Amino acid sequence: MIDETQNVVSGQEEPDEGAALGRSIRDARRAKNWTLEEAGQAAGIGRSTLSKIENNQTKPSFDIVRRLTQALDMNTPQLFLQSGQTGIAGRRDFTPKGQGELQDTPTYLHELLCSELTSKRMLPYLATIKARDVSEFETWIRHSGEEFMFVLSGELVFVSEHYRALPMKTGDSLYYDSGMGHGCISTSKEDAVVLWVSLES
Repeated sequence: MIDETQNVVSGQEEPDEGAALGRSIRDARRAKNWTLEEAGQAAGIGRSTLSKIENNQTKPSFDIVRRLTQALDMNTPQLFLQSGQTGIAGRRDFTPKGQGELQDTPTYLHELLCSELTSKRMLPYLATIKARDVSEFETWIRHSGEEFMFVLSGELVFVSEHYRALPMKTGDSLYYDSGMGHGCISTSKEDAVVLWVSLES
C-alpha cells in the first residue's frame, strides 16, 4: 500500500512529492471536467499512465509533467520540483542562455532553468511578468515551500493576502512563504523580469 504522506528510501523518510503532484494533476483535470481518457489524449499519454500518476503509482518524467501542465493549464513551476533525496552526489545541470524550458501562462512567461534534473530541492527560473492588473489572476497563486525572487529588470508590485502591496524595482529582492497567496504585476513600460528560486518545504 502506498503511503501518501511519506516514503522510505535507504532507511530515510522524506516527504512524498509524487503524491502532491498527483493530487494537483487530478484537481486540474477535474476542474476542466475531463475524464482520464480526455486528459490523457490532450497530453499525449495513455489513460492508465495518467491514472498511475494521479495515484502516485509511478514517477513521471519531466517531459510528461511538462505536457500535462500545458494540457491542463497548470501554471505553477513548483509542479516541476520533486524530492531531492536521491543518494547521488556530484550532480550538475547546465542551461545555456535563452535555452530554458518555456512555460507560458496568461500572467507570466516562465523559463525553467537547469530542468534536466527533476529530483532537486530548489527550482530556479526566470519569469517575465505579463500581468498588469490584479484582475488578471483568477485566484491567488500558492504552493508549498518558500520562494526567493530578485528583480532583474523593470518595476513591479508584489501583492499578497497578508501584506500591503509591495513596489519593487531592479535590484530588489524578496523571500517569502509561497503558501501565502501572492502574485506580481508589472508597472514599468516594459514587462518586468525576475529570477525566482522555489524551495521545497
